[in-house]
Amino acid sequence: MDILSILWDLESATVSEVRERLADDRAYNTVLSMLRILEAKNLVGHSKEGRAHRYHALVDREEAGRVALGRLRDKLFKGSAEMLVTQFVADEPLSPGAVRRLRRQLDRLLEKEEER
Repeated sequence: MDILSILWDLESATVSEVRERLADDRAYNTVLSMLRILEAKNLVGHSKEGRAHRYHALVDREEAGRVALGRLRDKLFKGSAEMLVTQFVADEPLSPGAVRRLRRQLDRLLEKEEER
């Protein structure tokens, strides 16, 4: 996710550019390997730029977020969206406006369910 985040921010980057922006000091070959793994999973693509490759994300942040949250829900919360949301709400201080927005979203979901 760190590498994808860098690619989303920069739109494209070489291995060296990604490596420079990573919080920890990873070896060039490690970053290259990680980019190749992401490419094999069709999350990243590349184009040639001289002798280097310029990598870019093939998925957007929203899609990656949906996939990551789905995996969190399945792996840590036994597939329960309710447990996932409860954990987030319990651990994250929310403003009154944020609570109202969440409440409206939950009310809309409830209305849809009741229409069925």
